[in-house]
Amino acid sequence: MTVALEIKNLQAWYGESHILHGVDLEVHQGEVVTLLGRNGAGRTTTLRAILGLTDKRTGSIKINGVETRDLLTHQIAPMGIGYCPEERGIFSTLTAEENLFLPPIISKDGFSVDEIYEMFPNLYERRSSPGTRLSGGEQQMLAMARILRTGAKILLLDEITEGLAPVIVQKLGQVVRSLREKGYTIILVEQNFHFAAPLADRHYVVEHGQVVETVLSSELTQKTSILNSYLGV
Repeated sequence: MTVALEIKNLQAWYGESHILHGVDLEVHQGEVVTLLGRNGAGRTTTLRAILGLTDKRTGSIKINGVETRDLLTHQIAPMGIGYCPEERGIFSTLTAEENLFLPPIISKDGFSVDEIYEMFPNLYERRSSPGTRLSGGEQQMLAMARILRTGAKILLLDEITEGLAPVIVQKLGQVVRSLREKGYTIILVEQNFHFAAPLADRHYVVEHGQVVETVLSSELTQKTSILNSYLGV
């Protein structure tokens, strides 16, 4: 199986603050994996470090076998990485549809606008509304839809279910499953373990800037108590 993302001994800093202390993980093409852990554990920083969005990073980050540690963000993104940040980054002065047309197309495999609206019918109904007039769930759909337009095949999704109604969370779960079936590689940062558990092939538990436990989907039952102790459930 092709390795889409391979990280070894990843260290990362914001200014003088040393956040990641040797993260190791591997994601194969077409897999869904999660980064689990408490707030401040280093999960979001791991995603940002992959894209070169930290002040400093060392170690190795290979995307489809290519070392990217010394590349800049604008050089990394065209390699097929799509990032959906926790804050979503919706532009308030643009309509929902105008927000969809913002990102550059990096691959011909990106979703067309019609395909986006088929996957997210709510966005079609609200396509002329200002981006920040959408509900929280609709804004999350829009943030995900934007990166699907680019043609990126490795998706970094940060807390996509946070604060959303159960019906929206269920819809996002369906979207993740659909994308997996289409061959997308997905890294989920999640607090909602009940959402992530049935979706992922593997769970990486992050604590104090390191991966402290790796749990396969087949091991969830016997390792529930270990996960609970790390996650404070």
